[in-house]
Amino acid sequence: MRIDSIQTGQPKTLGEDGAEDSLDTSWTSAIWKEAVHGPVWAGSEGLNGDAHVYTKGHGGPERALLIYSADHYSRWRSEWGTRELHPGGFGENLTVSGLDEVTVCVGDLFEIGQVRIEISGPREPCMNLVRRHRRRDLPEVIVANHRSGWYARVLREGWLEAGLPLSLVDRRYPQWPIARAAAVKRNRSRNPEEARLLAACPALIHDWRRKLSR
Repeated sequence: MRIDSIQTGQPKTLGEDGAEDSLDTSWTSAIWKEAVHGPVWAGSEGLNGDAHVYTKGHGGPERALLIYSADHYSRWRSEWGTRELHPGGFGENLTVSGLDEVTVCVGDLFEIGQVRIEISGPREPCMNLVRRHRRRDLPEVIVANHRSGWYARVLREGWLEAGLPLSLVDRRYPQWPIARAAAVKRNRSRNPEEARLLAACPALIHDWRRKLSR
């Protein structure tokens, strides 16, 4: 388990007002992430040099880092028939190998060099991924294939750099892999008991806990 690549981004505005196709209308996002070469500071609010436009669902202490499995990229390239898809393509800060949504659990504690992070919950695919890749069915495909990515809090700040190993130091909630937590959130109206159990997980993103408790 290691960091393959680190990315940060600043807001960009694309498209045109009044465009006929919804994918071509004007939109602003920081989903376009570029690789960082050398050390970058990971603080409680995220990486230095990284920004967010939609702050309700991205960034902040609960979602300081967005992490994505490097192993997904070869699958996407094969399915889409392209070589032009690289780390950062799904807006993530850390692209990591050896981990995915089935093997990472809510509440997992990892150490990466001097940094300690806590996994806080799944990433929910949004319209900006659709616009970026111009694939209207992308959220459904991400859900079906468990390739959402996941968020982490930064509990101990410090420097991160590509190539650093990730060490799992504690797994407190093995019953809540990221893939299962995401499924419970989506199906909460059909299975309220599962939703209640997930809401009781203290490591889960706080606004998820509130929604699941309703």
